Amino acid sequence: MLQMPPLDVAAFAVFAVAWLFYEPLLTLVGKRRGGVLNTDMTVIRAAWMTNMTGRDPRLMDGQLLGHALNSASFFASSNLLLIAAAAGALFGGEATFRSVSALEVIKTSSRMLFELQLALVLVALARGLLDFIWSIRQFNYCIAAMGAAPDPMPDATDRAAYGAALSRLLNPALSSFNAGVRGYYFALAAAAWLFGPVAFMAATLGAVGLLLWRQRSSPAAAAIRDLRRLLER
Repeated sequence: MLQMPPLDVAAFAVFAVAWLFYEPLLTLVGKRRGGVLNTDMTVIRAAWMTNMTGRDPRLMDGQLLGHALNSASFFASSNLLLIAAAAGALFGGEATFRSVSALEVIKTSSRMLFELQLALVLVALARGLLDFIWSIRQFNYCIAAMGAAPDPMPDATDRAAYGAALSRLLNPALSSFNAGVRGYYFALAAAAWLFGPVAFMAATLGAVGLLLWRQRSSPAAAAIRDLRRLLER
């Protein structure tokens, strides 16, 4: 049975809490305080879908959605390659462990701990891959719904209703895409465990801090916040 040092247990607990509860916490902060990039983007996408129903032709909208779908497909393919590399190292057996243990910077006390460290990276990547796959699936639904949209609607009420319905497809698709990208941050933090529990904990807290800064205080977040205010006037 694997007996981890207390510091490794503490570092793993910090990672588990950050990884599992980051998104719910961000959603809660966005609802109560506002000023969160992801939350502001839902308003902007709803405005996009509403405006789309009044455009003819909708070539630009299709190109934008196709770009998002291609991005999700690219990240999913890249994720598969990383999963294959991590799995190859994980199932490499004793030879891989001996090779890695010879490196001075690697801090692993046993083969079982080493395999747990790699398994955590693999799980983080796998969760991100599932998010990308679900994102692609939802994009396909959104493409079908956009194609089914009636000709430009002169009635503002109908346009708002149809735009709201479309945004309820688009927003979850892009939220899943964001979750998949966020998986790379946590996979990198998990990989830092190979350099010791202190590096693991620091990388986890650093990843969370960087994600929160980009959501609330980055120049992109400020610009999106201002744009939301303009759209809501």
